[in-house]
Amino acid sequence: MRTWRVRTPAPIDSDPLEFCTTAITQPGSGELLIAVRACGVCRTDLHVVEGDLPVHHPHVTPGHEVVGEVVALGDQTNGDFVVGDRVGVAWLRHTCGRCQFCIRGAENLCPQSRYTGWDADGGYAEFITAPADYVYRLPADYTDAELAPLLCAGIIGYRSLLRADLPIGGRLGIYGFGGSAHITAQVAIARGAQVHVMTRGEAAQQLALELGAASAQGAADPAPVPLDAAILFAPIGELVLPALEALDRGGTLAIAGIHLSDIPELNYQRHLFRERQVRSVTSNTRADAREFLAFAGSHHIHVTAPTYPLDQAQRALSDLAAGRITGAAVLQVS
Repeated sequence: MRTWRVRTPAPIDSDPLEFCTTAITQPGSGELLIAVRACGVCRTDLHVVEGDLPVHHPHVTPGHEVVGEVVALGDQTNGDFVVGDRVGVAWLRHTCGRCQFCIRGAENLCPQSRYTGWDADGGYAEFITAPADYVYRLPADYTDAELAPLLCAGIIGYRSLLRADLPIGGRLGIYGFGGSAHITAQVAIARGAQVHVMTRGEAAQQLALELGAASAQGAADPAPVPLDAAILFAPIGELVLPALEALDRGGTLAIAGIHLSDIPELNYQRHLFRERQVRSVTSNTRADAREFLAFAGSHHIHVTAPTYPLDQAQRALSDLAAGRITGAAVLQVS
């Protein structure tokens, strides 16, 4: 099969990936072999490729927003899937099921958690194996390219929205408007929120307004109204300050990324007083994923997904790094 691997983590413009041909890995016990049809290009992939995240699996194949077809089953699978099913593979790949976090329903915090495209080979390839217990059924009436970004951008955005603790009918600020943000904005609007977007680039601002945002302005511009909650999608620590300052009393800022540049010094009165708070977001639970995908099945989400052929994965990541992508890029594999 054709697949991409990280040669050595480095800036994307130095060509750190290699495109090669390898044997197809057969599914182990409890696993599915899936023919990849589409794989989203996520900023977390860029962090893995460039070394912002530590190496967990040398020469890993990136990609964790995978839409594909089941082509073989390992032994001891749970019986939920058969050959021919269209399925999704997401970021979370394994949890222990026994620690205090798993037992209390917070499996995203499991110390033994493992991740697709970081701890094990991901979807920048023609085939992938995945544990059946961490594979998802997908909503109908979406193309493969539309579904792929839902499997991380959508799921993580949904968890970020929960972490932001937005009141019903509240005012939500979104900082950065890429793959995850443009999906999350639609979820919030469908649930009655008023959404205000702060992001760089006229194309992203225009997309925000087309999707129903009440306003769109520059990334560090003041929000036009006091915000009940905010989500920071851009991996830029400097934006924490204007986001906190924009919050109304009791407001919450959720930081959605797995990686964030350093946050400048906070001023207690300007940024935190009056019970404003900051929350990080760490991965997701499978319950989050199922809830979000059910929502996507009953509320059709418009996914802006420019596509690239599999052999152009490095170019797609370069375009992502340079801010040349509006929405969520997708590798069209077959």
